[in-house]
Amino acid sequence: MRAVSIAAIILAAGASRRLGRPKLELMLAGETLVERAVRVAMEAYLSPVIVVVAAQTDLTARLQQRGSLIVLNEQAAEGMATSIRCGIEAARTLQSAGAVLMTCDQVAVRPEHLRELCGVPASIAGSGYGGRVGIPAYFPAASFAALMELRGDVGAREMLAGARMIHAEGLGLDIDTAEDFAKAQELFEQDARKRTSKTKPNS
Repeated sequence: MRAVSIAAIILAAGASRRLGRPKLELMLAGETLVERAVRVAMEAYLSPVIVVVAAQTDLTARLQQRGSLIVLNEQAAEGMATSIRCGIEAARTLQSAGAVLMTCDQVAVRPEHLRELCGVPASIAGSGYGGRVGIPAYFPAASFAALMELRGDVGAREMLAGARMIHAEGLGLDIDTAEDFAKAQELFEQDARKRTSKTKPNS
């Protein structure tokens, strides 16, 4: 029997205009944002891990070496929906049973959260934060046709209306500006200090 596989689709083709440099190449805690997203998806046992980019770089070559599938979106300037369609088309071709849509700039995402999103295989599920439901979000294969009809820069927001919600307030921090990135760096430094203090022997 063929094993059921749920794909991760990492949307990394945005222009990052407000930030002024590609988000996926930002370094945080020793890895780029896109490498972190790929690692978290793999730790959640999602497969294949599909990374949608606007241009091939040395970084995407490294991701391929780690087992990611790189999909080039030549229409990325038209909006997020083009990247969703590229990723879903790849997942559909590979006969994935479902897909988790995610970005590389929600740095608080954890493997456990991604696995919980997929907990009811036939049901769409989104992440709850900031009083709304958004991505990361899980879509079963039955919803792929509707995702392929998306247009513009609004993503799959309407499809998440009324969806099962997995709460994770920390996902409200995404990196759109230099200030957001500074906040993310501070959070990770705080976490590192906490971990260090816990591992120190009692005096």
